[in-house]
Amino acid sequence: MSIADLTRNAVDVLPRGALEDKLKLGRPLRVKLGIDVTSPDIHVGRAIPLQRMRAFQDDGHIGVLIVGDYTTRIGDPSGRSAERPILSDEEIDANARTYQEQAFQIIDPAKTEVRFNGEWLSKLTYAGVVGLARTATVARILERDDFANRFAAREPISVSELLYPLMQGYDSVAVEADVELGGTDQLYNLLTGREVMQAYGLAPQVVLTTPLLLSWDGEKMSSSVGNNIPLTAPPEEMFGRTMRIPDELLPEWYRLVWEKKLDPAEPPMEAKLALARFITARSHGEEAARGAEEHFTRVVREHRAPEDVLEVDAPEPRLHLPALLARVFGQSSSHWRRVIDQGGVKVEGRPLEGYDHDRSELAGATIQAGKRLFFRLRDA
Repeated sequence: MSIADLTRNAVDVLPRGALEDKLKLGRPLRVKLGIDVTSPDIHVGRAIPLQRMRAFQDDGHIGVLIVGDYTTRIGDPSGRSAERPILSDEEIDANARTYQEQAFQIIDPAKTEVRFNGEWLSKLTYAGVVGLARTATVARILERDDFANRFAAREPISVSELLYPLMQGYDSVAVEADVELGGTDQLYNLLTGREVMQAYGLAPQVVLTTPLLLSWDGEKMSSSVGNNIPLTAPPEEMFGRTMRIPDELLPEWYRLVWEKKLDPAEPPMEAKLALARFITARSHGEEAARGAEEHFTRVVREHRAPEDVLEVDAPEPRLHLPALLARVFGQSSSHWRRVIDQGGVKVEGRPLEGYDHDRSELAGATIQAGKRLFFRLRDA
């Protein structure tokens, strides 16, 4: 595989010429990617560096996936204007258990070494932490934009945050990384890893960064914001979320997610459907992707109820519909009152008026709430 294939879509490959030198070593390279378990899912944006790992694996190299169960307890400050909230140990452990399975949707399990950085970071003594801290200066750490901006604004920066890039660098020491992958927001941390490796007497890693994927709102895809497409999302949800991508972002999504060029002559709707099929099939298979497209066509494009409609029990003889909708679909009763007032709740396609209805009036009927939510009230 050529250098161009290995570094497809890369923003930084540093230092210049170092990857070529590593490839001349005549052995499989150890290609590292670290992922903190700050949320239960890996989304398609975070999968982009995983795609680069897969390219290295297909060329005979070893992928080293670092699950950051320990560094998550500090919180990566990259791109943050404030300290990240810390998850509980239970949340971290639950998230960590799911990451390997999700990553294997993209990378080759047979060529992957999965490591949890608690394996070595939890064993660092106080003397070990002090020794690690000696590999960098506060002045150097404060050069990074997010810290510099917070320092200038006199906003608090915890010492644990200052230690984060050093701990990530120590991961590279522990696994003897030849290459480290990450998004462009990780550039400082990855370069710090080179310095830490040199301080511990190891050959420094090559740094390869990939672009951050913009979501349908024009912002960086983020699980905490909710503008994400999780690799664990059900097929219908995954397909529908992909279809929200605006036309102007399609060329970028084709390039980064599908790693192919968008034909400018292809109608945007057809191009978007093809992208949604690819993303859904990658996680769930071709049959699930076909079913998700049929669901999207039926519910969103044709405004019909899906084939499988949620069935709900409500034994009360008279139903307060806003409360029933809140129980079934979430949101508040006041939210559903507004939807009803706007004609957004329909029974067999007809707008439903009023909030209170006899059960006999609704039993067995298909009720649509908003554009995409449906349920059927079971007969008594």
